Amino acid sequence: MAELDEGLQASRGVPQVLTFGTPSVGEILAERYQLEEHIGNDSLGRQLYRGIDVILRRPVAVVLRYPGGESAKEMLAAAVAASRIVHPHLVGVYDAIDEGVRAYVVREWVDGIALRDIVAQGPLDAGRSVAIAWAVTDAVASLHGTGMAHGNVHPGTVLVAHDGRVVLTDARADDGATPETDIRAIGAILYCALTGYWPHAEAGSYSVPDGVRDSSGALQSPRQVRAGVPAHLDSLVADLLNGELPLPSAESLAGELASFGSFDEEDMAAEEGGRVDFDAFDSAAASPVPPKPAGRKLAVGVVGLLVLALAGTLAAARVLGDPATPETPGASAAPNASTSQQVKPPGQPVEFKIDPSKVRIVDPQGSRSELKDADNTVDGNPTTVWKTDRYTKADFGGKKSGMGVWIDLGEAKQVSSVQVILQTPGADGELRYGDADLGSTTQGDQATVQQYQVVGQPRQSMGATMLFNGPEQKTRYLMVWITKLPKESSGGYRVAIGEITVRVQ
Repeated sequence: MAELDEGLQASRGVPQVLTFGTPSVGEILAERYQLEEHIGNDSLGRQLYRGIDVILRRPVAVVLRYPGGESAKEMLAAAVAASRIVHPHLVGVYDAIDEGVRAYVVREWVDGIALRDIVAQGPLDAGRSVAIAWAVTDAVASLHGTGMAHGNVHPGTVLVAHDGRVVLTDARADDGATPETDIRAIGAILYCALTGYWPHAEAGSYSVPDGVRDSSGALQSPRQVRAGVPAHLDSLVADLLNGELPLPSAESLAGELASFGSFDEEDMAAEEGGRVDFDAFDSAAASPVPPKPAGRKLAVGVVGLLVLALAGTLAAARVLGDPATPETPGASAAPNASTSQQVKPPGQPVEFKIDPSKVRIVDPQGSRSELKDADNTVDGNPTTVWKTDRYTKADFGGKKSGMGVWIDLGEAKQVSSVQVILQTPGADGELRYGDADLGSTTQGDQATVQQYQVVGQPRQSMGATMLFNGPEQKTRYLMVWITKLPKESSGGYRVAIGEITVRVQ
């Protein structure tokens, strides 16, 4: 397998780099991670292995770099920062170790296929392209929410797992990583999925061919490259790739992409020149997919990719990150990224099943006519919602400071994250927590709002899916607090929460 993968690298024009201290298959690193298979080397000599955690008996990916120390600071800093973020579309980071002579990162093994290899078989339809872009954007939004940029979004770091999950890998904490470059790169991912070309390959450093250009060198739009691309999707790609236009936030872009999920399935089939059997994709993947505010939406796109993944060649896809993509030198380390020591991220979180009877609406200033259907927010179905009345202004018509969904976990838990799916993006909100049930009355709700503490920073213009980090200490009571309502397309302002998912350590 190693010979095959190295041959693939050579065919892509990637130099074969021999590095000092090459480990052997079977070696156990840190008395825990056994190397099972050499997958390949990238252009800077980082070695990629498939391994096994001999304690937890789970497959892992191991990325080694020689030497460690100062030259590995960027890799370790990015790994440490990424390990603090738990998101269904971000690869999980388990360990980051610097031994001086070498350093290595241990992360989730994703059994699947990279976008670069998917489009090598042909471009994707609009629904599947949007599904991939939405998942990447949602992952990037979670990074931006912590002040971190990914800095390495391209067709080699976007994977589709064999369970249908879209996963973004290989973040880089270098000085060139900014939210703006991430958003531009998401536009390029959309272009790549729709056309099979990568619009930033001018330097020849990517395995996907450069975007199609006219005689003046200008990039042609997806609709110019192939037929059947919806006009409004084509315009979105053009805007994201236009360096002279302002960019939306990742949260806003995720909401915009979620709205593209309303493509009519028969129209999409007609655009492709034949009937698409979307019913074959209804067995949803285990990981969360974009919300479905008006019936079947982007979920079919993500699950449809399962068919592509199973049909793809796994060998090249196993390389977590494009080996043809050079790293940017001179990166500074993120806080707490220490050398010559082992960094242990916490254990992987699990979804906590919330008792619907322990969920209620907090309304400290209203008539309490909007308290019903709180259980819809934890029933596992994002199409069943709790919603407010319709107001004339985003600030609840000037009548109240906000409304929220209160959750009792039954006992104190170490909450890792809280994911909120909104039917309409654009709301402002925050996650709060407290140590007491103050009662479901106007006075009790007022006390809850006053006494519960905010986790992190309030979020503005939240996307259709919002991920909050949990509080540092254990807590029993949570509250998703909405302070500004999004505008509905039909007029007026209202929030509708489809699903709240709590993950605990």
